[in-house]
Amino acid sequence: MATIDISTAASLPPWRRPVALLILMSAAMPLAFSTWSALLNNFVIERAAFTGVEIGWLHTVREIPGFLSFAVIFILLVMREQLLGMVSLVTLGVASAVTAWFPTFGGLLFVTFIASMGFHYFETVNQSLQLQWIEKGRAPQVIGWLVAVGSGASLVSYGALVATWNWLELSYNTVYMISGGACALIAIYCWLAFPRFEATPQLKTMVLRRRYWLYYALQFMAGARRQIFIVFAAFMMVERFGFDVHEVTALFLINYLANMVFAPIMGRALGVYGERNVLVFEYVGLVAVFLAYGGIYYFGWGVVLAASLYVIDHMLFALAFAMKTYFQKIADPQDIAPTAAVAFTINHIAAVFLPALLGYLWVVSPGAVFGLAASMAGVSLLLALLIPRHPEPGRETIFARGLPAPAE
Repeated sequence: MATIDISTAASLPPWRRPVALLILMSAAMPLAFSTWSALLNNFVIERAAFTGVEIGWLHTVREIPGFLSFAVIFILLVMREQLLGMVSLVTLGVASAVTAWFPTFGGLLFVTFIASMGFHYFETVNQSLQLQWIEKGRAPQVIGWLVAVGSGASLVSYGALVATWNWLELSYNTVYMISGGACALIAIYCWLAFPRFEATPQLKTMVLRRRYWLYYALQFMAGARRQIFIVFAAFMMVERFGFDVHEVTALFLINYLANMVFAPIMGRALGVYGERNVLVFEYVGLVAVFLAYGGIYYFGWGVVLAASLYVIDHMLFALAFAMKTYFQKIADPQDIAPTAAVAFTINHIAAVFLPALLGYLWVVSPGAVFGLAASMAGVSLLLALLIPRHPEPGRETIFARGLPAPAE
């Protein structure tokens, strides 16, 4: 397959350019992962009798490959990033497809771990390729559109699931096989149809730079906070309010429909107002949302509020792409791939132990779990206030204003 320098890729037909490949990959991943997520809580409760303890352990195991994302650096010594992205998508698709074959605690831990390897390694590489292939001036808007594409792919799969789950009496196995298989087939097509794109050569060593410390801190807090949403917000809808598969999926469908509209708008807003203001908006909203989640348990607020909060929560988390563009502005070009791998590991430090620990807290006080999440969002808010209005190398935080970027 031909190798094309990224600077000359504009001469290719639009359907073979880097952005077209990013669009297809952004569509493929949610077909497997989002469908897996939509069915997971009902599947583990109905088929494997999970409680908060087991679901906490499942998500802890799911996050171990994320914690090991730094290993991508060593894989890149023998494999191109673009190829690794395709291999990771195939791994995610195949493992998701066979999920229903393992309806036990041990079996689900195993297949979830394999699918998670594909998901996290793909996300690491995908983030790196986005920042390498998209010009800084266009990044906020283009990444916003990529988020919308992923939401659209989820919307299609969720819409089909809501419409056909009861009508066709679908089984978990049928849905997992179709969605996971589609993800794997798209990845294979991407490998065969696109040339190999060459950008700035990336360092193949671990990169930890002091001047990136704020980006690392934001990633750590985002990873810790995200676990509570991913693990317990949807679980609450099934455990407390008795949502069925089509009802959970309908809620996910609304989420992604909102993101299809919201993400491109926020991409444009990011270009106008900057990363600091967008992230501050996100974290203020998340503090309010998590406090309201706690109120559902302490004050008995109902299912309509819970579902509304879930949609708002999901929309706010979509704003996390502001962290990508913040890093793109402060990073040396050769640091993007190794730092993406290190940042993904940092993002998953808390994720390895937090779901399991909070699973035990959940069975005692679900409201306390969401109170902890609100505190984490508050810490993220304080960190976001340290981002300068115009970040760049040498101006990574408000404390480094005007200082030259150190040689490290």
